Amino acid sequence: MLKTVLWIVVVLFPVSEITLAILKRADSQSAQRQDRGSMRLLWLAIALSVTSAVGSQWVVSAKLPFPGSLVRVLALTFLVGGLAIRWASIVTLGRLFTVDVAIQQGHTLVQLGLYRFVRHPSYSGLLLAFLGLGLFFANWISLLVLMVPITLAVINRIAKEERALLLALGPSYAAYCARTKRLFPGVA
Repeated sequence: MLKTVLWIVVVLFPVSEITLAILKRADSQSAQRQDRGSMRLLWLAIALSVTSAVGSQWVVSAKLPFPGSLVRVLALTFLVGGLAIRWASIVTLGRLFTVDVAIQQGHTLVQLGLYRFVRHPSYSGLLLAFLGLGLFFANWISLLVLMVPITLAVINRIAKEERALLLALGPSYAAYCARTKRLFPGVA
């Protein structure tokens, strides 16, 4: 039963991301796009990392030294938790959420829900979900080839997003940055 649920979530993860990529693009007439290639870089990192992780999962000497049931529970927990955080963040932002870095007409600073604690909970959720996917492969090489490039691409994207938000929202965003962490409360 656990394996089946885990497989379902593993399949739903890319489906949800592809759906977002199709449906949540900024409207070029009412938004200023400032993506600067960060979306392409993120998708490239994801595609190459997932491909490498799938191929690496068969390296027997790199299997995680934990019972399979524990690894599956952790994988499912991080996948579901990460996706829940990501989608809660997206719902909180509403029309302001786009997959490309863009400033909408009438853009405002959102400090509700998870945004009270961190500036980019959607990316926090994404990284946790990829951690779950890495655990799903039960292999430390797969875990590394997923997490390192994707984390670096997310950090690049956050820098571009924060630059755009600081230019658009000014002192209110600077004050928000001073009192919140980027991804995880009290950590980063």
